[in-house]
Amino acid sequence: MEYSNKLFIIKKYGTLMKAVILAGGYGTRISEESHLKPKPMIEIGGKPILWHIMKIYSSHKINEFIICCGYKGEQIKEYFSKYEYADDIAKKWDVQLVDTGEDTMTGGRLKRIQDLIDDTFCATYGDGVSDVDINRLISFHKEKKSLATLTAIHPPERFGVLNLSGDYVTEFHEKHRGESSWINGGFFVFEPKIFDYLQDDSTVLEKTPLETLAKEQQLTSFKHNGFWYPMDTLRDKNHLEKLWASEKAPWKIW
Repeated sequence: MEYSNKLFIIKKYGTLMKAVILAGGYGTRISEESHLKPKPMIEIGGKPILWHIMKIYSSHKINEFIICCGYKGEQIKEYFSKYEYADDIAKKWDVQLVDTGEDTMTGGRLKRIQDLIDDTFCATYGDGVSDVDINRLISFHKEKKSLATLTAIHPPERFGVLNLSGDYVTEFHEKHRGESSWINGGFFVFEPKIFDYLQDDSTVLEKTPLETLAKEQQLTSFKHNGFWYPMDTLRDKNHLEKLWASEKAPWKIW
């Protein structure tokens, strides 16, 4: 697959900062669809989930995107080469597509776009949506003066909770928000120095880099109690489709 770092510029506007979207994974847990298209191109309400993520950023005046492609990345290129920017917000998008390799890990994908970054930047995964306030997230990051900030969320409540006594269930109830621990929900803000913690294509962002930053007290968490949902499986996709069809999708903040 061959394509230039910068596919095209639609129209250059002053933007708050760049947003990097990791869009190169195989999406094996949703193979029912990912065998035909890259996971970020799987549609919710007739639009790729990648489009939904970009709209979230764009609603916070972040319109400059670097998309880290990999598996079936040519389909992402084709989409943007044919996309009709009829939407007033989308007309402001400045999109750069970068081939970061099919087998490259998350940290390696970021490392590949180092030359395109010269200031604080946002980053997230290409398969999750949220109603997180990006502007508040950025302000929090700047206030803390850390090298990296992640958005901490409670995972979706998918399982009931059992209290056991021997072989007997003494209590059963659905898990409520707040009972589970915080997890990494993406929607990061990074300083350019993050690249010093990324070695090569094999670097997994969520392993040594973030673990080291945490030990150095350079990783802060922006706690988000609102909506967040990943599209890991077909069940997740169907859930998001149902929310979108209800016309009350929580992540539709534009």
